[in-house]
Amino acid sequence: MQYRRLGPTGLQVSALSFGSWVNFGTSIDASAAVEILAAARDAGINFLDNAEGYASGESERVMGEALHRLGWARSAYVVTTKFFRGLGDGPNQGRTLNRKYLLNAIDGSLQRFGLDYVDVAYAHRPDPHTPIEETVWAFHDIIHRGKALYWGTSEWSADEIRAAWDVAERHHLHKPVTEQPQYNLLHRRRVEQEYARLYGDIGLGLTVWSPLAGGLLSGKYLDGVPEGSRAASTAISARGLRRRIEDEGLKGALRALAGIAADLQTTLPRLSLAWILRNPRVSTVITGATSVAQLRENVGALDVLPKLDAAVAARIDDALEGRIDAWTPSGGGRGEPGGWPRATAAGTPAN
Repeated sequence: MQYRRLGPTGLQVSALSFGSWVNFGTSIDASAAVEILAAARDAGINFLDNAEGYASGESERVMGEALHRLGWARSAYVVTTKFFRGLGDGPNQGRTLNRKYLLNAIDGSLQRFGLDYVDVAYAHRPDPHTPIEETVWAFHDIIHRGKALYWGTSEWSADEIRAAWDVAERHHLHKPVTEQPQYNLLHRRRVEQEYARLYGDIGLGLTVWSPLAGGLLSGKYLDGVPEGSRAASTAISARGLRRRIEDEGLKGALRALAGIAADLQTTLPRLSLAWILRNPRVSTVITGATSVAQLRENVGALDVLPKLDAAVAARIDDALEGRIDAWTPSGGGRGEPGGWPRATAAGTPAN
């Protein structure tokens, strides 16, 4: 396993990490979580991503119970969570980043985890209705009280991140150190263009999600929609994914990528993950897995990384010509990738 600094901090995080979205608390209970987390640690993964809103808090509870059963030293792993959606329907119980919500939310998450602190607390989406100064002060106080070590953002615009950083700089508060955006072979503009100035100016780190574009880059949809897959679901969120699967041009591009992977004696998922790891701005790539076998498949991307030279990268770009960011109407993280439903006031997809 490779380890990289989380943005400007000294925190060392595994280049590949494990995320609990759409698995813990839904298809995976605590017993299965123990097995997967044990395999993750054996592979060198130390970064575990979660969120208050995943499975309405159950994801945190399942991860916390699994960590308790495993009995690892707290210093051996990094746990993160994210706040915005909330678990209640009241005006200060979700869809906000106000002080009241955030200070209550961190206590609820720590209780579900059974932990004294999380390593990174994220603002899961921007909140246009709360002054950014209030949000920055709240995260600063969460850290000052020892309930988190660092804080970051998820799917914030470059201007919003800069504004938060400037408030923290002006008042000598804890600054946001990382952003968690969607980033993959098909969705690049925000990471590669919008945030470009932030890497050098404030040392922004990236913990990226959806590395396989909702399963498109797994290769499992090249011959249709398998039974039991995400695209086979009747959920509204699956409709956009099915539209993308039926796009013959995109399907051709994915087949070309699969051919490149075959030339490198690897798989399309491993190629896709290795391509993200090639970006030095990425601190960690958040991967999901519902089985130990799937987790090991993901970790195999590290073996592919040395093979991704400039010539291979150029072949990949040629294969995807005209398909990059084609499904983000606004040209960046504010659209509805794959037709996923708008989940926040800012209109960004749910992760």
